[in-house]
Amino acid sequence: MKYAFRRVSALLLTMFLVSLCAFAAFSGISGSAAEARLGTQATAERAAALREELGLNRPFLFRYGEWLSGFVSGDLGQSLTYRQNVGELLRDKALASLLLSGMSFALIVLCAVPLSLLVVRAADGPLDVAHTLFNQFLMSVPPFFVGLLLSWIFGVTLRWFTPGAFPGLSRPGEAVRFLLFPAVAIAVPRAAMTVRMLRGTLLRELNRDYVRTAISRGSDRNSVLRRHVLKNALTPTVAFLAQMMAEIVAGVIVVEQVFGVPGLGRMLVVSISNRDYPVVQAIVVILAFWVVAANTAADLINVRIDPRLALRDE
Repeated sequence: MKYAFRRVSALLLTMFLVSLCAFAAFSGISGSAAEARLGTQATAERAAALREELGLNRPFLFRYGEWLSGFVSGDLGQSLTYRQNVGELLRDKALASLLLSGMSFALIVLCAVPLSLLVVRAADGPLDVAHTLFNQFLMSVPPFFVGLLLSWIFGVTLRWFTPGAFPGLSRPGEAVRFLLFPAVAIAVPRAAMTVRMLRGTLLRELNRDYVRTAISRGSDRNSVLRRHVLKNALTPTVAFLAQMMAEIVAGVIVVEQVFGVPGLGRMLVVSISNRDYPVVQAIVVILAFWVVAANTAADLINVRIDPRLALRDE
């Protein structure tokens, strides 16, 4: 319980610092973006009136405290482009991106774990050599290229889905079916990285004394691999998968453009182009929270797997 409290406290402190840095970075340029909204009518008087309307003339700490309290309660400010509450603007887009990230993560885990066990069983054989070559190829393929191939094969040629025509979250079955293809595009290179990492961890565990002892006593090698070796290899694997969440978020931002998914990544690109910094600021904090929360969850899961890890931080 003490360890969990420390990890959650660290999460809250990290998010506070991220939000402070994001607010400080964008507060200085929000004024120029707001003035740009006036266009040719941007006289000094109108610009001053707009800054006053947006509250940009108030002290920094007061504005940050007001923004932070609003962020916690769901009020993320006002979009300069859409003249709409940022929270309402991003709600459905955040859900779409979260669903896409979750599907990508699930595909990575569901593919990487059994493939790693299969490769380890065939270590130093022909299958292992073929896996190494194919795995290197998959790791080198960028997600957007995989996305383009999937769009061409399954969208244009086979017509299993229509690229750019996301059905919306109101039709969850069709939405999941559509998001399966961008999820595969994100997962392919990252699953290959996970297989490579887990394979190395499993092989190191197989060379430990407890494995040789169990096998010498008549235990089946595959049984020892599943029941003991895999469990001991999970701790570094969970930490690796948590770090992978940052790459998944980066992949979501790119792949959403390829498939036309109206998520946070697509909105981030549009908002940067429009200099809609309140929206960009909110998206940066949301994405940072996803990554930090994933690493915190990984630490808690690892302690659940191996309670001795909590003692190291005492």
